Amino acid sequence: MKALDTNILARYLRDDDVVQAKRAAHFIQRAVRLGEPLYLNHVVLCELAWILTSVYDHSKEEIISMMENILLTGQFEFEDKQSIEFALEDYRRTRADLADCLIGRRNSQLGCKATLTFDRRLKGIAAFEVI
Repeated sequence: MKALDTNILARYLRDDDVVQAKRAAHFIQRAVRLGEPLYLNHVVLCELAWILTSVYDHSKEEIISMMENILLTGQFEFEDKQSIEFALEDYRRTRADLADCLIGRRNSQLGCKATLTFDRRLKGIAAFEVI
């Protein structure tokens, strides 16, 4: 199995650099043809959300849709798919960013009662305790 860095996934999704987007598409489509899984870790998904927001000005709804499509793509393997799904729900219903939501959900999956934070945007998310 090979893993994808954020820049490969971003170029594939955005198709904004002709050369790199073509190379990314070729690699991903080849893996699909050969039935080879591609690994996406949590950091890549967090970076992707940040890039889509900061660089490309995508709305939260668009980012959620893209992330859900990525989760539905059978070619991709994930560090902890359930934590990502729960984090997307937290992200959908709060003002928190995806990275924070994923931190809280992953910590919960690992047995933490709560993730302590000063970030008031995380108040109301079960995985966090604002102190």
